[in-house]
Amino acid sequence: MGKIRKNYSASFKGKVALEAVKKEKTISQLSSEYGVHSNQINQWRKRLLEELPDIFSKKRQKKEKDTEELQAELYQQIGQLKVELDWLKKKSLNCSVDLKRQCVNQDKPRIPITRQCDLFGINRSSYYYQSSRNDNYNLFLMRLIDEEYTKYPFYGVEKMTAILRRQGHTINPKRIRRLMRLMGLEAIYPKPNLSKAAKGHKIYPYLLRDVSIDRVDQVWSTDITYIRLKQGFIYLVAVIDWFSRYVLSYEFSTTLDKEFCIKALQDALKVAKPEIFNTDQGSQFTSDAFTGTLKDAGVTISMDGRGRALDNIFVERLWRTVKYERVYLHNYETVREAIQDIGKYFNFYNNIRPHMSLDYQTPAEIYLDGFFQRKVLS
Repeated sequence: MGKIRKNYSASFKGKVALEAVKKEKTISQLSSEYGVHSNQINQWRKRLLEELPDIFSKKRQKKEKDTEELQAELYQQIGQLKVELDWLKKKSLNCSVDLKRQCVNQDKPRIPITRQCDLFGINRSSYYYQSSRNDNYNLFLMRLIDEEYTKYPFYGVEKMTAILRRQGHTINPKRIRRLMRLMGLEAIYPKPNLSKAAKGHKIYPYLLRDVSIDRVDQVWSTDITYIRLKQGFIYLVAVIDWFSRYVLSYEFSTTLDKEFCIKALQDALKVAKPEIFNTDQGSQFTSDAFTGTLKDAGVTISMDGRGRALDNIFVERLWRTVKYERVYLHNYETVREAIQDIGKYFNFYNNIRPHMSLDYQTPAEIYLDGFFQRKVLS
């Protein structure tokens, strides 16, 4: 027997897509709450963002009904609503989704189950949804993968599988590959097809081999990392100055789209302009929108060689520091909590925390000193 395809109403799709756009909850949280697969939510979110401008530009055309037809329809609806309201008075709406599901009457209901779900404000698929028992276990595995990857970023799928098996987990490489792909993690040793660049987009050469980095704003770099929450995860992108290790900007997102990377780049360019900007070959950074922003600013673009661990080493060290000194010491409950706390940490990292490689000065001291020297010389 084939799998039954779920049908969602337009209002339900819009509600879930709007929640995803607001980014106050992770995609995993929305998936669990509404009983919709995360890929489906991402598709609805993308469609909403694409079609939103048209709402204000297209004229809405409606066909008006004759007065008699409207009156007849209204009388019919009033009779049905009276039955529904009498039924609804016996139910409590101030409860969780789980309790609302329990209130739906299946035993020869006078009101169809679909309509009961509408009255309770839940989707019919949410009523029938059965949460997978593996959801929490997958999140637990992702936390372990995150910790191992932060220590050993050269671990690929096979090694990661072997490590977790030695810790007593019965898993196969297929699951680990799926989870690492979901987290945006890939081993950083040379191997075929390591970075998935955007199709048809230009790949720029790596320009920093044997280059001496001796001044601020000579080279900037960026990268994305995974931040775990109690339920689900979010992504963090940061722009860093190589010479001073100063974090010029950062941005969070619940999806691996290019928009939050472009936002971080634009914020950094409001501070200053680098001579060279280095990235990996990920689709977010090879997109025309990202590289176009750099070209418009007159910045030379450099990209890591595929799988080269040392090409972007300063950002990798930043992620290690952020996770060991902040993320792993907290169990973030919500997206908002993670954003606020990590934001506080970046302020500490830039302005208070002494850096050993900077002769125990802070990144802000080094960056601002070099920045003002350049202003004076220019």
